[in-house]
Amino acid sequence: MSDINQLKEKGNAALTAGRNDEAIEAYSEAIKLDDSNHVLYSNRSAAYLKAGKLELSLKDAEKTIELNSSWPKGYSRKGAVLYAMQRYDEAFTAYTKGLEYEPKNQALLQGLTQVKEVLLSTLLTQHSMEVDPPETQEEILKKKEPSPPPAKKQPPSEDENLPENKRLAKGEKEAGNAAYKKKDFDTALVHYNKAIEHDPTDITFYSNIAAVYFEQKEYQKCIAECEKGIEIGRENRADYKLIAKAFTRIGNSYKKLGDYKNAKTFFEKSLSEHRTPEVKTLLSDVEALIKEEERRAFIDPSKAEEEKEKGNELFKKGDFSNAIKHYTEAINRNPDDPKLYSNRAACYTKLAAFDLGLKDCDMCTKLDEKFIKGWIRKGKILQGMQQPSKALAAYQKALEIDPTNGEALEGYRTCTMAVHSNPEEVRKKAMNDPEVQSILKDPAMRLILEQMQSDPKAVQEHLRNPEVASKIQKLLESGIIQIH
Repeated sequence: MSDINQLKEKGNAALTAGRNDEAIEAYSEAIKLDDSNHVLYSNRSAAYLKAGKLELSLKDAEKTIELNSSWPKGYSRKGAVLYAMQRYDEAFTAYTKGLEYEPKNQALLQGLTQVKEVLLSTLLTQHSMEVDPPETQEEILKKKEPSPPPAKKQPPSEDENLPENKRLAKGEKEAGNAAYKKKDFDTALVHYNKAIEHDPTDITFYSNIAAVYFEQKEYQKCIAECEKGIEIGRENRADYKLIAKAFTRIGNSYKKLGDYKNAKTFFEKSLSEHRTPEVKTLLSDVEALIKEEERRAFIDPSKAEEEKEKGNELFKKGDFSNAIKHYTEAINRNPDDPKLYSNRAACYTKLAAFDLGLKDCDMCTKLDEKFIKGWIRKGKILQGMQQPSKALAAYQKALEIDPTNGEALEGYRTCTMAVHSNPEEVRKKAMNDPEVQSILKDPAMRLILEQMQSDPKAVQEHLRNPEVASKIQKLLESGIIQIH
């Protein structure tokens, strides 16, 4: 077992340092020693993903889930690699499945949000990429009008009144639109370019060419064509809505290229020409992506470790306020490390800032339910807050992880004595809790509690309902009820 742990730690260190191949090799050696360890496959999946070996990463993520189907991180791994493979629908399914096991898991929630943004962007982009309809509204209305009596002379059609070059250009554009709708993009380009030969002053021809390039994923060409169209449009006093549409298309192209800051700039330019809800949504989405990109760029586990060590030194010296500053910086650099929250909670406890310490303990145990120190620290804080019933529940969680842990056993014994030595005082304090008051005023819960008194076995049935189970747990922690 020690060999496996050494190899895993070696792989973790290599992965943190960006030595992906070295990490893969270390995890693979560990898997040879224990091929039923789901954590090892999860870690190797992460290494394969960073190395760009997406198929291997997906295979390991699926193996992780096969070995432990209720472990949320396996679904997080699978969602991340499917996202990288641009298989967004499947990524959505993976993240959603993981949240069934842990609805508040931050990695799954962030991944799901990211996938939703892409899927929403795709729908909006498809909407904005539509070329100009081959028929105008006026032409459609004309079709609905009854034909005039044959004896009367027909007025000249719109096309007949057009100059020859514009009439020919319009015909080429319509032929291009028909080809575009069939996804025959090469043919569409031929017709749109011919339309420009006949009439180089119409912005819509350039816009339609840009739409083709976008569909072909030729995003730089799309941008160049839109810029050309905007210049032509300005010179010929084109409708501001057409100018705005070209700016939106440039923004979408930059977004596809991952250049979110330029995308933001051009969405803003579009809105300055013509404000629409669709473009406002695109701007909001890309601003969120920029914010997330900046957050990810700031994450640095090695710097987090440096800050943690500085915090540890100050903690040993009793300088808890400054230790908190370093632990906070470490959390900003690596927000998924439960140990950092636990360390900061210890500082808050020393400063008697129990509410802040309790908040950090909750975050710590949410990130890793098996992190025993988080539960023990939570128990100590609740003892300090004179809430022995809640502290008892925290120590119980710790003992479920390690029944022999000395700190947990001592805390559990102390809290048990406190609860049973003065149960009325415990109940009195609990009754001042607004959440407890709300539960006890709930008519449905009162019926359930009465039933539990007359039929203790009924509790098992009620605990199957997550909402009821949560309320019963709250009453147990508060010492209001006891189950033997």
